[in-house]
Amino acid sequence: MNRTLLAAAICLTALPTFAKDTGLIFVSLERGNEILVLNPDMTEHKRIETSRRPRDMHFNAAHDKLYVACGDDDSIDVIDVATLEVIDSIPTGPSPEVFAFSPDETKIYVSNEEDSTMEIIDVATKTVTARVPTGAEPEGVITGLDGKTVFVTSEVADMVHVVDTATARVTKNIVVGTRPRRFIATPDGAELWVSDELSSEVHVIDLATLEVAEVLSFLPPGFRPEDVTPVGMAITQDGSKVIVTLGRANHVVFVDAKSRDVLAYTLVGSRAWDVDISRDETTAYVANGLSDDITVIDMATMKAIQSVPVGRTPHSIRVDD
Repeated sequence: MNRTLLAAAICLTALPTFAKDTGLIFVSLERGNEILVLNPDMTEHKRIETSRRPRDMHFNAAHDKLYVACGDDDSIDVIDVATLEVIDSIPTGPSPEVFAFSPDETKIYVSNEEDSTMEIIDVATKTVTARVPTGAEPEGVITGLDGKTVFVTSEVADMVHVVDTATARVTKNIVVGTRPRRFIATPDGAELWVSDELSSEVHVIDLATLEVAEVLSFLPPGFRPEDVTPVGMAITQDGSKVIVTLGRANHVVFVDAKSRDVLAYTLVGSRAWDVDISRDETTAYVANGLSDDITVIDMATMKAIQSVPVGRTPHSIRVDD
């Protein structure tokens, strides 16, 4: 496949689709074994009991179902967005961490942390069709629009694996920083950003060449480099601004995606772990894993405006708008 087309495909997969438009905010509570559902005004709407250790979450394209990876029960739970009930469960390998759909939503690509594989699961039959060996502790997963290529991070190997889904084989390994965690793709299809938790960096991969083009580092005032542990990222729809959670530094950083300039460091809760942006891009929501809360940020001022207690160890946050 032409690499320019591959870049565009990955970019398009990263763009959200919308249908239900409830405005509800979903927070997975890793040690609470539940999903907290918040109203748009940040009041509690409901708590949904799930399998143990819910982590990564994704809506399907229709936004009528929310899929949740549950690491301690080796499953992906399926939540009906209308009823806010668990209606199904898909078995996985040991300790599913992060996952992504194929473009037609017939397959799920899931990183299994404990057995160093990326599984390919048929959604209709709930069966594993292939297991792709990776470096130890795979985490981040992102797939291209045509479904032919998937990228997976390995936390221990310090690599991004490029996987051909037709052959279920790794076709290239890209060396990045220490303990790579998550991905975002820029809307123009030019770049794939990778957060490197323990080297306090973000590696930017040129999708035309599949090579590292740039390495970014961040340091909020008063912190040591080793305190900065980037994990979650989000990007605006026009690709102009990226938010990176800085983990133990208890901040997020707003970055100009083109110039790479730091626009602001925003103080949030303890161990900022994941971030999502509302569709109108007025608000960002940050899950803070050690302070058991989420921080609401005004996107215009890039300042925190509210802290909301949620429960034990928030992992991921998704907005249904």
